[in-house]
Amino acid sequence: MASPSSALDIFISGDGIVGRSLALLLAREKLRVGLSAAPPLPPGGQADIRAYALTPASRALLESIRAWPEDDTLATPVLAMQVHGDEGSELNFSAALHGPNRRDLQGAPALNWIVDATVLEDGLATALRYQPQIERVAPGQEAKAPLTVICEGRASATRAALGVDYDSAPYGQHALAARVRCERPHGQVARQWFLRDETAGEVLALLPLGGPQGDTVAVVWSVSPQRAAFLQDLAPEAYAEALATACGQALGTMQLVSERRAWPLVRAQARHWAGNAAQGAWVLAGDAAHAVHPLAGQGLNLGLADVAELARVLREREDWRGVADPKLLRRYERARKADMLPLDLGMDALQRLYTREGPFWNRLRAWGLRGVEHSGWLKHWLARQAMGA
Repeated sequence: MASPSSALDIFISGDGIVGRSLALLLAREKLRVGLSAAPPLPPGGQADIRAYALTPASRALLESIRAWPEDDTLATPVLAMQVHGDEGSELNFSAALHGPNRRDLQGAPALNWIVDATVLEDGLATALRYQPQIERVAPGQEAKAPLTVICEGRASATRAALGVDYDSAPYGQHALAARVRCERPHGQVARQWFLRDETAGEVLALLPLGGPQGDTVAVVWSVSPQRAAFLQDLAPEAYAEALATACGQALGTMQLVSERRAWPLVRAQARHWAGNAAQGAWVLAGDAAHAVHPLAGQGLNLGLADVAELARVLREREDWRGVADPKLLRRYERARKADMLPLDLGMDALQRLYTREGPFWNRLRAWGLRGVEHSGWLKHWLARQAMGA
């Protein structure tokens, strides 16, 4: 790999979905971009079993940089979502009810799309090969540019080296992810349960995969660290049985078809998203700037919204401002913090509400969920938020 050019406009530290997407957007603006290359995977490295629920806005961004999968079995449209709460309460969203024939949701054909992490990464890798404005920078190799964008994730070493405070509050839960094949097709429905009693405070989500006719789902089960370890150590058949029981046999019997992976859940945000250091200006994006609970499935969508806003701010800058202008970067920081605040507060409040114990809280949650189900305007507003509209 050749040494990076001294004429770089921007260096992006982080080779994930957020970093690659930003590189492609900026290169389209004729900026010379350096992008850190991912270190090679160790032999026998663990497969990535994450799947993302992507909003219409995220899909449009990825389509614009030619990174959206063309095969419809690799991006499963979610036509409906079911949320199950206390005392049999339910909340149901449908693309048909919230689309153009009712109140307009920008004509979107689905609430969102479920896509494998590896599918997105492969699509972005292909797009990068056809973009001559982007230079790959080997791990550990120095790259000089007026502006560095840090997209390294929650445990960003570059952010830590800059001394940027990253306020992090653990939820006391781990997300346990897996893939299972189901007896019945998923019907393009995303399903979520807020579980109580002996499984108090847990959140279980089943996300449809494999296209419209698929029978495989991505599982994200938010549980205590102890229960995560217990579920991870179960024999595959016992885990599948426990999962089917937890979701009330919603899709019949289940078969585990992947490894299980767990990671701790936190609510986090960097105090500053932009600044200057001896080596030049810097700005944060994606999980290096913020982290939220996965119960709304908005983590990657927020990172891609960072990408879209930063690219917009740089594209629309005044002719006399460089890409590292501090006022320019503060525009990005203010805009993204303001956009994130309602979702961050709402998801945090909802997660904490469902960890409360006692009959009063059970009744309150059930009353609230039923109220939203029949609220009309509020339900429509929540559907729009879930779609990033």
